[in-house]
Amino acid sequence: MPHKEENIEEQIIKRMADLLRQGLTLTELACPACASPLFRLKSGELWCVKCEKKVIVVKDEEEIAKIKSAAALENLENTLLAKIQEVQNKMQQETSVEELQKLGATLSELLESLEKIRKTRRV
Repeated sequence: MPHKEENIEEQIIKRMADLLRQGLTLTELACPACASPLFRLKSGELWCVKCEKKVIVVKDEEEIAKIKSAAALENLENTLLAKIQEVQNKMQQETSVEELQKLGATLSELLESLEKIRKTRRV
């Protein structure tokens, strides 16, 4: 009976073979977390099969800071979009004019924040 670790390694090798058959490129780079070989997706992004996530290669501290900043802004944008959806759902159910005014003001503030974040991301 094979060990669990051997079975997992076999599954990873099979997934790697599948990616090669799909036309993805095996790179000379290794995952910084697990040292597994990285694949280049058709989009140009790097992918670790073992960790099952994207990998970003950075050259210096400044680039790390830019990537962290971009990721933080993207997370904030996604949070704001979710909150906008929540407010919109509440507005659809609300009948009180006073509550609708409060929700409208909240929605306006959320949209302004979203616009600022999107402008920052474009810079």
